[in-house]
Amino acid sequence: MRTIDDLDVAGKRVLVRADLNVPLQDGKITDDGRIRASVPTITALREKGAKVIVCAHLGRPKGEVKPEFSLAPVAGRLGELLGADVTFAADVVGDSAQATVSGLADGQVALLENLRFEAGETSKDDAERGEFADRLAALAEVYVGDGFGAVHRKHASVYDVPQRIPHAAGGLIATEVAVLKKLTEEVERPYAVVLGGSKVSDKLGVIDNLLGKADRILIGGGMVFTFLKAQGHEVGKSLLEEDQLDTVRDYLRRAEEAGVEFVLPVDIVAATAFAADADHDVVAADAIPADRLGLDIGPESGKLFASRLAGTRTVFWNGPMGVFEMEPYSHGTRAVAQGLIDSGAFTVVGGGDSAAAVRTLGFDENAFSHISTGGGASLEYLEGKTLPGLQVLED
Repeated sequence: MRTIDDLDVAGKRVLVRADLNVPLQDGKITDDGRIRASVPTITALREKGAKVIVCAHLGRPKGEVKPEFSLAPVAGRLGELLGADVTFAADVVGDSAQATVSGLADGQVALLENLRFEAGETSKDDAERGEFADRLAALAEVYVGDGFGAVHRKHASVYDVPQRIPHAAGGLIATEVAVLKKLTEEVERPYAVVLGGSKVSDKLGVIDNLLGKADRILIGGGMVFTFLKAQGHEVGKSLLEEDQLDTVRDYLRRAEEAGVEFVLPVDIVAATAFAADADHDVVAADAIPADRLGLDIGPESGKLFASRLAGTRTVFWNGPMGVFEMEPYSHGTRAVAQGLIDSGAFTVVGGGDSAAAVRTLGFDENAFSHISTGGGASLEYLEGKTLPGLQVLED
């Protein structure tokens, strides 16, 4: 895979596919982690004398122009982080984009409007996607893929454009791939995987693949109740995927046969309602009241998980342990994050809600070996899937 170090970009128009899909509230960015992650590659290209054209998506406007999904706030924040003006194009490949690109001088940066305002970006029709890719590629002479959070998507800006012009991987993607190889090909053991989040079905592939690779798998979050139910326990009104019970039982059986340790919570924070001010108590994991729902792992589970992370050499964590956005149900996630830090292992936080939790709960990001910008992409890589956006960069 070529990187930007292999490119001569001086005086050339370089299209950078970044991941700037940040959360917004009332038009304000609430977490700029992905923008910050894109800065090193853009800066390196500027210093090489490139005319940098950044493209990215935000949310799911489904091919329609929706002002609430505009990248305009991102352009302002990106400019602040770069310490340079970022010109914002009011469209993706239209008159504004073309005028903006033609006005760039060497070392200057422009950001195009939300890629997903164009139906061709996400189209499953190869011809429609290709027609949009032609127009996008025509804006530039070189392509740099740096949006790791989107490389598992067969989208025009990720998959089709690099097939049309010279291309290379940006620094962020190069780093992400190197980290993922440490989790799949060059693993230092003991290797622990912590999985949380709401649904077992979101993690089926990765659990299936890791049963032959990890030494222990720790399960928390909403998905844990399907595991507890599979063991015959009452889970009350907790999130439950009835259709996955047989699959989960099979995982538990296979893990025992393979000598992979499955670690489940021993206590749960169970509440009367999905609300921060609801009555809640710590109960045994096998004794959740029928009229309550679990919203976090309990304090003893936090200690247990930390103890199972101690002495490991590699840890991958994807998915919070509870509803961390509500303070009463944030303690399990906090305990796991601290457990990663205290383990002394090579620690990878797998993007998405896990990365948001680290920042929301006030942890120093540098205390972890790596915080991924792509939760879905990381999981699909660990499942052993081919990621379209990486495949084309390897050509």
